Amino acid sequence: MIYNDTIIALATPSGTGAIAIIRLSGEEAINLAENQFQSVSGKLLSKQATHTIHLGHIIDGNRTIDEVLISVFKNPNSYTGEDVVEISCHGSHYIQQEIIQLFLRKGCRMASAGEFTLRAFLNGKLDLSQAEAVADLISSDNEASHQIAMQQMRGGFSSEIAKLREELLNFASLIELELDFAEEDVEFADRTQFKDLIERITFVLKRLIDSFAVGNVIKNGIPVAIVGEPNVGKSTLLNALLNEDRAIVSDIAGTTRDAIEDEISIGGIGFRFIDTAGIRETKDVVENIGIKKTFEKIEQAQVVVYLFEADAISNNTEKSHDVKIEIEKIKNKYPQKPLIVIANKIDKLSEDDRKKMEATLSAVENSHYILLSAKNGIGVDALKDKLLSFVNTGALKNNNTIITNTRHYDALLKAFEEIDKVKHGLDSSLSGDLLAIDIRQALYHFGEITGEITNDDLLGNIFANFCIGK
Repeated sequence: MIYNDTIIALATPSGTGAIAIIRLSGEEAINLAENQFQSVSGKLLSKQATHTIHLGHIIDGNRTIDEVLISVFKNPNSYTGEDVVEISCHGSHYIQQEIIQLFLRKGCRMASAGEFTLRAFLNGKLDLSQAEAVADLISSDNEASHQIAMQQMRGGFSSEIAKLREELLNFASLIELELDFAEEDVEFADRTQFKDLIERITFVLKRLIDSFAVGNVIKNGIPVAIVGEPNVGKSTLLNALLNEDRAIVSDIAGTTRDAIEDEISIGGIGFRFIDTAGIRETKDVVENIGIKKTFEKIEQAQVVVYLFEADAISNNTEKSHDVKIEIEKIKNKYPQKPLIVIANKIDKLSEDDRKKMEATLSAVENSHYILLSAKNGIGVDALKDKLLSFVNTGALKNNNTIITNTRHYDALLKAFEEIDKVKHGLDSSLSGDLLAIDIRQALYHFGEITGEITNDDLLGNIFANFCIGK
């Protein structure tokens, strides 16, 4: 690909709005903008200082397209490290396209997805993990994912990896030097210090690898399946959690025949709630398909919420026995998934019945229970607190580095494997030339994360996921 021509793209969402921003970057960005811009002050853009804003009009021959503000960022003090111009125009879709088409005719090229950030990486303004954090920041939809993306974009993760890589590289250089004096049997690399370094690298890598379990949850949200028999209040609970009428609520059993999903943020963490079809024996073909999907959603969920009507247990009916059996079935089938048992419609119970139910539920092992009235909003906050307790937010609160990127996770696992080989090699007094092989591989995987080592295919895969204009 060519990375030294001048590119253009809309940097704000497409459609009509109050204003839109069109971004140009490249060697000719300022000159091209200057040729199509008539400043109210009569000044030339090329003569102005970097990081300045100028009022004027975009002109196409004798035709005025729009009154605009143009921001000038001169290299290397710009996002991409090149000359950058940002045109703030009125948000009419017609105006946006007229300006973009004008600059395309004058020699610009439409930017591909993520090309501005790619140029920032290629020009040394960002390393690769920071560039990827830009996309994460744009897509962050809760406080926790935003916090992690901001920390990574500021170089928190990169600096940890870069420091480890530099120290390992220093020892690798000394071991490589030993190979040049192999006949003289000398050691330039202190093996005791090297062992200490390997122990430290192992500790940091393990911490980063372990953080991916939390990071993946924070980035993608925690799927929570709401299950139970028909008409026990699953859809009402979903609506209460979302604080809107998202699911149809009816006294008719079997209203929900397909899974309904929506996401909310609780304590800065995204939870994706799945309202499933009620589980029961039925001859209805469509309802049976929905019930089959219910079990598929339970498989995908990380937390299961089982809902039943409160008076089912309190009155000690035959239904009470059925509820207990269903709870045991879910526990046995999904032993690794946290199970929250919810007695709904407690507003219909007397105080004595409520106490009896609490005593019964507390005897159910390996599950959490909550008394709730979805219709009246009673116990909904307790449910949110319980869900949040399943997420280990300690690392987040302590501002520790948390891995959310699968590519980084894979590279860390490979680096850990190579470091483990180095560790065993040191313990076995392995020769320097064999140690050097594993060290080089570990350095390679470190370099993959920050972009010291990369290729066009990798860059293409990463930046293809960006939005155009960023």
